[in-house]
Amino acid sequence: MPTYEYECQACGHSFDELQTMAEPKLTKCPKCHKNKLVRLIGGGSGMIFKGSGFYETDYKKKTGSSSDKKASPKPGSSPSAAPATPCGGSCACHPH
Repeated sequence: MPTYEYECQACGHSFDELQTMAEPKLTKCPKCHKNKLVRLIGGGSGMIFKGSGFYETDYKKKTGSSSDKKASPKPGSSPSAAPATPCGGSCACHPH
């Protein structure tokens, strides 16, 4: 069941109400008892994942061959030339 947020246009009272989608909108404010309630449009809730199976490690094979592993750099070799800045130096904040 969704939770709807309501606000009274007369007194400013706001509250949340758990309702089924088939129920009609509330119209009467529980605080001032005037028929000035409006249902607000909410952002909704994010998705909630429960249980296992949502991590990269859950999908890795238990047994792997040597071709599945990343090649490690050889001793004495230099690492790849990575840019010193996150933008790579190609943005407007770095002179060329």
